[in-house]
Amino acid sequence: MARKLKTYQTSLGFFDLAMAAPSMKAVLEAWGADSNLFHQGAAKESDDPDVIAATMAKPGVVLRRPVGTDRPFSEHAELPTDLGGGPTKAARKSKGPKAKKPSSRPVDKAAERKAAHAFEKEQKRRQLEQAKEETARQKDRERRQQAVNKAQAALDKAEQEHAKRAAAIQAEVEALEKRSQAEKARWDKEKERLEATLRRARG
Repeated sequence: MARKLKTYQTSLGFFDLAMAAPSMKAVLEAWGADSNLFHQGAAKESDDPDVIAATMAKPGVVLRRPVGTDRPFSEHAELPTDLGGGPTKAARKSKGPKAKKPSSRPVDKAAERKAAHAFEKEQKRRQLEQAKEETARQKDRERRQQAVNKAQAALDKAEQEHAKRAAAIQAEVEALEKRSQAEKARWDKEKERLEATLRRARG
């Protein structure tokens, strides 16, 4: 059974954020918060009828508006234009503490159920998108690993071929050295015999 949705609000960066969700945990995940903003007093459940209506129309979708303004929430809000040190329009309008009117919106069970189902649908869409992104990242990692393995195999094969050729050359060098030594020994012996013959011929 779909859980009843509530509307939550916070401010992150240049935007106020609002979203209809079944729990604080669900909304923190959707906002991408890495800490509990509710415990820190940076987020709250909204009782503003306009904000509730906007989020219930798009449950599970993070809505934004420029921080410090009273513009309506939407999926694609523009950056705030007044980033100076002066008070914002909204701050000037509400200098003193002002009690919010409790929501006079009648409880519409059918609309609540519809919003809860829409939230679950949006949550599943977001999870599917995350799963697709993770699958794409995994495929990219696998492709990179295959390229690394292929390059490593080529390097290993080339090193083995080099070692084989170097060993063959070394064997040839050693054989030539033996032949050189044998030739030197033969020549020394031959030279000694010929010199002896020459000495005898000279008398």
